[in-house]
Amino acid sequence: MKKYVAIAVLALSSLFGASGVIALERGVIAEEADAVTPLLNGHMAPSTTLQMADGTPVSLKALTMQKPTIVLFYRGGWCPYCNRQLAQLKDIEKDLVDLGYQILAISPETPERLQEQKLETEFLVTLLSDASLDTIREFGIGFYVDDTTAEKYKGYGIGLSMDAEGRPVLPAPAIFMLSEEGQVLFSYVNPDFKVRPSAELVLAAATALKQED
Repeated sequence: MKKYVAIAVLALSSLFGASGVIALERGVIAEEADAVTPLLNGHMAPSTTLQMADGTPVSLKALTMQKPTIVLFYRGGWCPYCNRQLAQLKDIEKDLVDLGYQILAISPETPERLQEQKLETEFLVTLLSDASLDTIREFGIGFYVDDTTAEKYKGYGIGLSMDAEGRPVLPAPAIFMLSEEGQVLFSYVNPDFKVRPSAELVLAAATALKQED
């Protein structure tokens, strides 16, 4: 499999019937980043429980049923590529909100760490913890981190979330745009954590979806 894989698909939910959606094996963590099997356009976002920065549990389904939603998955506040992406997102944040979107940023970090990050960023974006890995797993973007890399991160003071078997897991950085019903309309997933979609691409996709409403 190619080391670099990107999925950037823009489509309307009306293009997908029940037979037009490819079935994926849900709830599976891939052995490596290149093997992730993310939700595709037409799939429904899972009903999982996350935690707010203050530790309050919240239903993803309840959040995404309120309005069109942009869901950003990132590795953590310790990742410079993630921080750069969040900074770029801040530049278009008002435009996205004006279009009617809410923005959720999900990472496997603990609520306590999100509290620190929230103070550092001051975003309108809602930061959510998926330390249990349930949401990352159900979106099909989780993968196991090899021992060498995990030890390297540990040496930097970075503790990764573990699955039930004690294996470290990270999400492939991803963006999903969901309808008010929670259906995936746009997705960008890249196992190469150094490659992120530009703010211009994100805004263009969000705008195009709104124009087709």
